[in-house]
Amino acid sequence: MPISGSPKKLAQDVASGFQQFNQSSLRQYGVEDLKVILFNLNIVLREIRSRQIPLEDVEALKEKNNKLRRITQAVNVIQSFASLKNLKI
Repeated sequence: MPISGSPKKLAQDVASGFQQFNQSSLRQYGVEDLKVILFNLNIVLREIRSRQIPLEDVEALKEKNNKLRRITQAVNVIQSFASLKNLKI
């Protein structure tokens, strides 16, 4: 099943916590779709890492770290799903 909507928006939704990936939700995507999702997750990951937040703003730092954690977890889930299914990503 192709990705509905913008893949970058999907990656931003993962960072915000609106979308999560697990083994069963990834079954609907093909190899090319997973490659596109991973590519866009890495783009959003770089964008979030590049943001400079003052050290005094603790809430913004927590939010940034939570977004980084969510994206990293999504990348790990996709990579483990691909290795279980012997997909070349």
